[in-house]
Amino acid sequence: MNPFNETAKKPEAYLENLKSLYPASYDKNQASPYTKARIILAVGGEYEANWFSHQSLRYISDLDLRRDISLARFIEKEQQQKLSMLKPADETALETTIAYEQLAVDLTAEMAQKEKNFQVKKALDFALLEDFDHLYRYADLLDMDDGIHAERLVGKYTEIMPGRPTHAHHRHPSDNVKAPIVGKENNTQTNLNTMIITAAEQQTMNYYMNQAAFYRNDRGRKLFEEISFVEEEHVTQYGCLIDTNMNFFEKLLWHEYAECFVYFSNFSTETDSRIKKIWELCLETEISHLHKAEELLKKYAGKDHLEVIPSPDFPEPLALHENIDYVREILKNTVQFTGDGEDYESVNNLEKEHRFFSYNGVFTAPIKEEPGHKVIKDRIESCGEDYRYEREENPVFKLRNRNDDDTEIGINPDAAPSTAFKPL
Repeated sequence: MNPFNETAKKPEAYLENLKSLYPASYDKNQASPYTKARIILAVGGEYEANWFSHQSLRYISDLDLRRDISLARFIEKEQQQKLSMLKPADETALETTIAYEQLAVDLTAEMAQKEKNFQVKKALDFALLEDFDHLYRYADLLDMDDGIHAERLVGKYTEIMPGRPTHAHHRHPSDNVKAPIVGKENNTQTNLNTMIITAAEQQTMNYYMNQAAFYRNDRGRKLFEEISFVEEEHVTQYGCLIDTNMNFFEKLLWHEYAECFVYFSNFSTETDSRIKKIWELCLETEISHLHKAEELLKKYAGKDHLEVIPSPDFPEPLALHENIDYVREILKNTVQFTGDGEDYESVNNLEKEHRFFSYNGVFTAPIKEEPGHKVIKDRIESCGEDYRYEREENPVFKLRNRNDDDTEIGINPDAAPSTAFKPL
C-alpha cells in the first residue's frame, strides 16, 4: 500500500464528538492480548505525534502554519483519548502493565527480525532483554499483590522468566547515546522502526513514571519508579537513532507516514472485528493528515514527498506474535552485554575502571534491596520460589534457579557466557 495514492477527506471531516470519543471498552477476560498491545502501540504513536506538534509551536511563528498543525494535533488528541478509553475500568494498572511489557518484547523482537541495519538491530536486541526481564518482575508483583498469573494475560505467547537482570540495566547516561542513522542507511523500514519503537518506549516510560506514585504499596511504587528510569534509557537510545538530517516539514511527513503504517499494520493483523473498524477509521484519518503534511512540505519547503520518502510503499505490516525462540537466542548470546559509548560490549571485556561499574554500583546499592530484585526475593520468601512461565529451562544456566535471584549476571565479568550480536 502507498498511502500517498489513497484518497481521504479534509482533516476537519474527522473531528468527533464526545459521545463517539467514549467507545465501549474491550472485555479484559476475552480480548486477545495482542489486541490490547496494538491499542497501547497506537496510543503511543498518537502521544509522540501530539507532543512533536506541541514542541513545534515553540519554534514556528507563522500563524497560518500554526493553525494547520494545531488542527491535526487536536484530531490526534481525539484519537489518543478514544483509543485509551478502550481499556476497561476493571483492568488494573498492573494488568495493563503486563500488556505494555508483552508489547515491548514482541514488538521489539518483530522489528529486530526485519531490521537490516546492524546498528539498529543491535539496539533492538539489547533493549529486548531488559523489557523481557521487566515482564518477569511485574508478573511476580502481580502474583503477590493480586493472585493473578500473568501467563493467562499474555495468552502463553510470551515466556515469563528472568532476562538480563534489572540491576544490570542501569548505565551511565553517556552510554545510552548512539549515533543517528542517516543517508542511504536510513531506508523506509529502518526509519519506521526507529520512529515507532521510540514512540512505544516513550509511552511506556510516561506510563510507569506516572503510575509509580499511585501504586498501592511501597514494593510496587519502587518497582515502577526503577523501571521508569530504564525506560528513560531506552527512549534515549532509540531516539538517538532517528535521522537528524531533516527539517521540520520532513519530520512532520515521516511522523504522519509512521502513524499511517501503524494503523495499516493494526488493521491488517487485528482479529477483533469491532476494533478492526476503529483501525480502519484511524488509518483513513491519518492518511488525511499525511496529505496535509505533504501539502505543507511543498508549500514551505518546496519539496515533493518522494524527495523525503523515496520508497513510499509500506513494508510488510508489523505483526505481533510469538517470538519465544528468538528471545531465547538473544538471551543466550548477549545477556552479559551493556552500553559502551556508541556501541555495546560484554562486561567480560570492560576494564575495571569503566564508568558502567562505578555508576551502577552507586545507583543500585544495596543490590539486594534494589526494587527489581526485592520483588523476586519477597516472592521466593513467601512461596518458596519465583513465579515464571517457561516452556523450557532458561537458556542462561545461572538464571534457572527459582529459589535464588541472581545479582551477578550483567555486572560481574564471566558470570555467564556471551558471544556477540548477529546481523540479520
